[in-house]
Amino acid sequence: MKILVTGAAGFIGAALSLSLLERGDEVIGVDNLNDYYDVSLKHARLARLTPFENFKFVQLNIADREAIEQLFASEKFERVVNLAAQAGVRYSITNPHVYAESNLIGFLNVLEGCRQNQIDLIYASSSSVYGANTKLPFSTDDKVDNPVSLYAATKKSNELMAHSYSHLYDFSTTGLRFFTVYGEWGRPDMSPFIFARQILAGKPIDLFNYGKHSRDFTYIDDIVEGILRVIDKPAKSHYQIYNIGNSQPEQLLTFVETLEKHLGKMAIKNLLPMQAGDVQDTYADVSDLMRDFDYLPKTSLDVGIENFVKWYKTFYEN
Repeated sequence: MKILVTGAAGFIGAALSLSLLERGDEVIGVDNLNDYYDVSLKHARLARLTPFENFKFVQLNIADREAIEQLFASEKFERVVNLAAQAGVRYSITNPHVYAESNLIGFLNVLEGCRQNQIDLIYASSSSVYGANTKLPFSTDDKVDNPVSLYAATKKSNELMAHSYSHLYDFSTTGLRFFTVYGEWGRPDMSPFIFARQILAGKPIDLFNYGKHSRDFTYIDDIVEGILRVIDKPAKSHYQIYNIGNSQPEQLLTFVETLEKHLGKMAIKNLLPMQAGDVQDTYADVSDLMRDFDYLPKTSLDVGIENFVKWYKTFYEN
């Protein structure tokens, strides 16, 4: 298939693009290469994709309406996977306008491209939409009316926008609520990177809620496998939402202990109270994804962290 992947220089976008290319799909990758984090890491991810003849990279911002319209007009996609977004719960507290531009206006432009060309859309949502919910595990049948960050609110807005477009314009949209994705080539603003860097430097790490958070840490390969299954199977209905996670939550302290084990160095822990925008626990009910796509995450936290640490040391030593 010919597939548009937005956010192709991002963590999940680059990993997905690589898997698509390796199996023979044609990928048009889009990214604006902004400096939210180290741009050299984004270029390094792209360097793994550019050797493929079936890969084409286009640098643009999905919030640029004219550029997106021209892209859809010039390329005839069979699927669109929208992973481009301004990420980060904490960053959204101090930089709200960036989220409105990328996550709302940008997403609207992608929806319009799909509508005008009648292309099925798969897009990234987030476990953050569950916000202040306390019933575990989180189910797609639960109400998600209490976001506790602007980032979460934009992701919930994406789901509502997709629903209205599917209802009005007769094409399918499938939202995937990602749960705490980690692994090789990940984002430097996320805990595995931050903790690894601080531990190796002998500096303290901040553990909010005194490390008592639990998160449904999901390894990147399991996330990509789930997306591929959704790409390959025709949608059952015009509008679908799925959780995609490991469905085995681990306490943050357990995560740190596993990281210490594979780094071979103990962390200096700075235990702090809960901070704004955080949620206590996340836990994905993935039964719908298992039923419809035979999705089954395979990677344990121990194996995933071991793979991450090997990559981290190699990448940054070089």
